[in-house]
Amino acid sequence: MRALFDLDTWQEIAATLRNNKLRALLTASGVFWGLFMLILMLGLGRGLENGTRRNLAGLAPHAVYVWAQRTGLPYRGLQPGRQVRFQDEDTRRIAAIPGVESVAPRLRLGGWRDSARVSHRDKTGAVNVLGDVPAFARIESMPLVEGRFLNELDVAEKRKVVVLGRKARAALFAEGERALGEYIVVNYVFFRVIGELRSEKGGEEGDRVENSAFVPFTTFQQAFNQPNRVGWFSLSVHADASAPAVEKEVRRVLADRHGVHPNDEQAIGSFNAAEQFGKVQGLFHGIRVFVWFVGTLTLLAGVLGVSNILLIIVKERTREFGIRKALGATPASIVGLVIQESVALTALSGYAGLVAGVGALEVLSHFVSKLNDAALNRPEVDLRAALIAAGILVLAGAVAGVVPARHAARVAPVEALRAE
Repeated sequence: MRALFDLDTWQEIAATLRNNKLRALLTASGVFWGLFMLILMLGLGRGLENGTRRNLAGLAPHAVYVWAQRTGLPYRGLQPGRQVRFQDEDTRRIAAIPGVESVAPRLRLGGWRDSARVSHRDKTGAVNVLGDVPAFARIESMPLVEGRFLNELDVAEKRKVVVLGRKARAALFAEGERALGEYIVVNYVFFRVIGELRSEKGGEEGDRVENSAFVPFTTFQQAFNQPNRVGWFSLSVHADASAPAVEKEVRRVLADRHGVHPNDEQAIGSFNAAEQFGKVQGLFHGIRVFVWFVGTLTLLAGVLGVSNILLIIVKERTREFGIRKALGATPASIVGLVIQESVALTALSGYAGLVAGVGALEVLSHFVSKLNDAALNRPEVDLRAALIAAGILVLAGAVAGVVPARHAARVAPVEALRAE
């Protein structure tokens, strides 16, 4: 332990590295590259995970989505190719299914990717107009910027009110102009603005939510002549219930009510967010294990190179070690010296690799934030991972010096002095 804090020992190690710059550089390059790649891969993995989590941020972890399609099989005298159309009664049937927490029937003006012409005074924009119920805000997280979301009285009294997404508001109102209390026009129907919201999702899905106008579901049915119609359902499942089982039961109930063959998988579409969350969690766990495995192997390959180079160095310094032993140096002191050199070399090169890796992630994060890429968000490496990598590095450096150190300690003074 005293040798660890011996200034003379560290000056000697520094002199040895300084006198053999090329050899030290080549030795350190493997460790540098190994840690650099480990930090870079960990950061990219975290960035991909952050991007995916941002895209799924607006979804409840126990949400299921169900929509109507065309039948693929004949059933009860009905031909295939028939369009299934959901109705208000379906909402009540789904709400009665065990395990279902909330049900939100939804409607949209036009097709799935169509928008409507919405105007406010002399400004007009293409906005997604949706009919919703208050329960939808409990299924998908949409934080309010100002005002409020739809409530039960809005639906019960069929009020002509609207909540605007952030981008829809920007398209219809001038910057700094107050939107709350103003009226917008959709298909010659006036709606009073009662709130503004934003989306926690990223990419195209987040843009779609923020470019939307949400009106009460019953008002939508009446104002746009779609009585007793439901476009699709968003529903949440109790935390202690099985989301796949609930999804299967919802599909069964709807299929039975609309005359769909039990084996017709085409007629009713569904998406289980809970199952998707589980798959994503498993995927990123596998990615983290893979990155650590590959990165550690790359790092150990560099450390192995350090060990091999140190064996050559020990052979070249045979005479020096012989003189040391002749002057009274113990085998333990020689072993300590070689191990300290190994740890110093791996620590310095590893620190350089760590700094370079973090710097590369900072540069990448800067460019990604400008591109607003939904697939990658804030590539970074946490402190714990960096400390673990540093611990592995120091331990590996010490292990790498053991074999060369033992070889040096076994040098006989007489034989060493004869060496050329």
